[in-house]
Amino acid sequence: MKLITGLGNPGEKYSNTRHNVGFLFLDVLREIFLYQKDISATDWKKEKAFSSELAFLKEGNRIIATMQKPSTYMNRSGEAVAKLIKKYEIVDLADNFILVHDDLDIPLGKFKIQRGKSPLGHNGVKSVEDRVGMVDFKRVRIGVEARENKNIPGEDYVLTKFSKEEREIIDEVIQEAIKGVLADILI
Repeated sequence: MKLITGLGNPGEKYSNTRHNVGFLFLDVLREIFLYQKDISATDWKKEKAFSSELAFLKEGNRIIATMQKPSTYMNRSGEAVAKLIKKYEIVDLADNFILVHDDLDIPLGKFKIQRGKSPLGHNGVKSVEDRVGMVDFKRVRIGVEARENKNIPGEDYVLTKFSKEEREIIDEVIQEAIKGVLADILI
């Protein structure tokens, strides 16, 4: 089974912020499979035991991927990821784990899919790396950098909401990024 974790912060206050791109990615991915015949998606369900909201991609009755939105705050995302990996006995994380997150090192409108490469200072990614005990897993790094005023600290900037124009760009980037990992999810 695959695990696809999108990073973000829980609560309405953080919806549509740059830091919640991982959650946005999972919502779009789930929507793609809502009305498919071969592979379907379940509704999101809060699972307190895993400090997460979970949805599943299923082929018939068989779960092929778990989609996870940690309900911890960003800096503690690794706790939720580690719980799920243990519960579902997900092995070979290099092939079976995909982490989706915002990245200030990449401009808005761009993304990168890489292994073992993460942005400096991203506490959510660091938390995941520390709790799973490795860095060699696939990451979908979605660019959110569009500051005109570089005097805004990154930790404040990622909590700002997307403008309407920026959200249109992010929605397109998410579609492209999903195409880039779809084969990995369905294998």
